[in-house]
Amino acid sequence: MDRRTVLKGLAGAGGLALTGGLAAPALSQGASARTLRFVPQANLANFDPIWGTQYVVRNAAAMVWDTLYGIDAQLQPQRQMVESEETSDDGKTWTFKLRPGLKFHDGEPVLAKDVVASLSRWAARDPMGLMIIPIQQELTAVDDRTFKWVLKQPFPKMLYALAKNNAPCSFIMPERIAKTDPFKQITEYVGSGPMKFAKGEWVPGAKAVFEKFADYVPRQEKASWLAGGKQIMVDRVEWIVMPDPATAAAALQNGEVDWWENPIADLVPVLKKNKNISVDIGDPLGNIGSFRMNHLFAPFNDVRARRAVLMALSQEDYMRAIVGDDDALWKSLPGFFTPGTPLYSEMGGEILKGKRDFDAAKKLLAESGYAGQPVTCLVAQDQPITKAQGDVTADLLKKLGMNVDFVATDWGTVGSRRAAKTPPGQGGWNMFHSWHAGADCITPASYTAIRANGDKAWFGWPTSAGAEKEVVSWFEAKSLDEEKAAVGRLNKAALDDVVYAPTGFFLTYTAWRKNVSGITKGPLPFFWGVSKSA
Repeated sequence: MDRRTVLKGLAGAGGLALTGGLAAPALSQGASARTLRFVPQANLANFDPIWGTQYVVRNAAAMVWDTLYGIDAQLQPQRQMVESEETSDDGKTWTFKLRPGLKFHDGEPVLAKDVVASLSRWAARDPMGLMIIPIQQELTAVDDRTFKWVLKQPFPKMLYALAKNNAPCSFIMPERIAKTDPFKQITEYVGSGPMKFAKGEWVPGAKAVFEKFADYVPRQEKASWLAGGKQIMVDRVEWIVMPDPATAAAALQNGEVDWWENPIADLVPVLKKNKNISVDIGDPLGNIGSFRMNHLFAPFNDVRARRAVLMALSQEDYMRAIVGDDDALWKSLPGFFTPGTPLYSEMGGEILKGKRDFDAAKKLLAESGYAGQPVTCLVAQDQPITKAQGDVTADLLKKLGMNVDFVATDWGTVGSRRAAKTPPGQGGWNMFHSWHAGADCITPASYTAIRANGDKAWFGWPTSAGAEKEVVSWFEAKSLDEEKAAVGRLNKAALDDVVYAPTGFFLTYTAWRKNVSGITKGPLPFFWGVSKSA
């Protein structure tokens, strides 16, 4: 029997664990309607939303920390912690005023000095922040509720930078915490968001707990993604980590958990047969699979080795490994931008189209000087999306004649190890798999993974002068036609230099029990407005 048959059988039979034939662990059935139990996409192994970019961290952080602005479902920035803003006539000076009564979870008021420290730490790690730093003249607190950002030249997308939902988001922390080196993790988790982090109940690998913050004052506008009034309808949100999909499916069917963030497609037919469970696509903007290579070390420091991968890579193999046999859940993607959005482009994408050419790929790999050295692949086994991709990659690289060093690990370890710039044989790596929410891949502004500015780029640290030139061209575009032209050229340059290898576009499901209401579609799970009946 193959993996899919085994999983469906286990889930349908009440979810026997994959080892020992034991039933899934009981999680207090008949729990209070004031507690929402949620199975996240992965373990919350660390909790610094600025230090890294893992979605699981960003998703948890959105409950605990708030932002000055929030992006809404129309991808427009809206005021969140800010009451008002003013821009000078020359566009170089931004003056912001905070809403009155904002309070941190430790009871201290949110002050402008906290914002200044938080934005400084965020800007050091975020691609848009890194664009602001060189043109920054000063970022200062004017009084307790007012701060000023003075630039040497206009930055028209300032509000989008402060509102965007892709990691790292510009979360506001107390000054003492925000002064932590942005390349070191924080150890105190105090925010001003609608929920407090119960650090004493945090068991990495098993559980994380968030409690309603009684002093949070939501905005009056209707909630929309990260914007509007974040009304928390339950007292507690408990994240229950379940890396085994069959166990998670059984727990949802048995009422031991209330909401499963990303059930794998293989188990969706089983869940849909349960009259007490709702299943739907989690985010219509979908996701883009990522084969991320380390540009610092052989073999992928040579563009010929990277292009050899593109020549042999079958996106269909990757997508079917992730979503199964439902063709409605995936598309081939000869580029980097989200299908069906205004800037989508296939320029330069010929290398990903048509029959895969292993002979030509092997020849190109040999020309790169590859000499059989181990290729270290970091593959998280507790994240179905990465595990599925990793299995395909191991086979692909072996067929190309590479010596695969397959590191089967967990997503938290991948998140830490991928930041290492040491050689692969000394704790570093050659490639890892991830994915990018379609909402992050609509424009270059929020697309961290498309940047190719070397040491300041995302993990893998690609350098492509051509790609970076077109990012700037997009920011300077005066019309949609100019934006489209710039993104087309960016798509081609990023494929020519192989900033990373896109493995395809795919949709994922989310599932919840029908006594839970208020779940909305989007690039992350929004817990505000979600309620649960007994």
